[in-house]
Amino acid sequence: MELSDLQTFAAVARVGGITRAAEALNTVQSNVTQRVKALEAEIGTALFERHSRGMTLTGAGRRLLPYALKMAALAREAVLAARDDGEPSGPLSIGSMETTAAVRLPPLLADFHRRCPAVRLSLRTAPTADLVADVLDGTLDGAFVAGPITHADLTATIAFREELVLVSARRWGSLAELRAGTPESGPTALVFRTGCTYRQRLEQIFVEFGWPSAARFELGTLDGMIGCVAADMGVTLLPRAVIECSAMSASISIHTLSPSHARVETLFIHRRAGHQTSALSGFVESLARDDEVIAA
Repeated sequence: MELSDLQTFAAVARVGGITRAAEALNTVQSNVTQRVKALEAEIGTALFERHSRGMTLTGAGRRLLPYALKMAALAREAVLAARDDGEPSGPLSIGSMETTAAVRLPPLLADFHRRCPAVRLSLRTAPTADLVADVLDGTLDGAFVAGPITHADLTATIAFREELVLVSARRWGSLAELRAGTPESGPTALVFRTGCTYRQRLEQIFVEFGWPSAARFELGTLDGMIGCVAADMGVTLLPRAVIECSAMSASISIHTLSPSHARVETLFIHRRAGHQTSALSGFVESLARDDEVIAA
């Protein structure tokens, strides 16, 4: 079983089609098709169902995918370990929630870049659930996620402690006014996509406020979220630090919540097993050195 075949299979599974997989792998479509067919022939069963909208995994494909991802991650790790001479260098893939990336990470990343200029750092934003999965399968070296996270294969360090606040348009001066002045179903909940911990917390708050049937509206960017709040489209739940740094802070109201709803820890997670590269070790050291970081 060729590692390149497994990597191609995993790429097709991720993007759902031959054309997009070829673009992601910087190769031609015929090469992707050939490798997928070779892998299916070797295993003796179809790994994808082909249809007009693209390709989806069969049962066999779903069972194979975790192994393909692990083997690809192990191969990448082996190369990095062999090249690692103890000086922080080479690629480092970090993930983060968008709110953390917007406010907390710029000074940390700048400090890390000054201390470890040979590291090629990349940052990807996504909801906590996606970030945890990507760290576990080796797609990311580490990630900033909302706690709590308990997993036997992960090491978690407290990076930041945040206060979450309910955010509305400026005309709602208090939480009492907001609750009294909205329809019985409640205001529209402005949320990031499923997998976001802040979304889950907001939905719990809405249930406690008697708004379980409130409409949800998904947004993909932090600026878009705050802009829609300022335009009185709905309410959202965000860290206080994010709102206070926003250029639109004068157009919105912040509503303090009880500690049980407001307190949240941002964790930095990475895998326990395997070789920890000098690049990742250097990043963890920068995290511990940063004045705003709280050591676990």
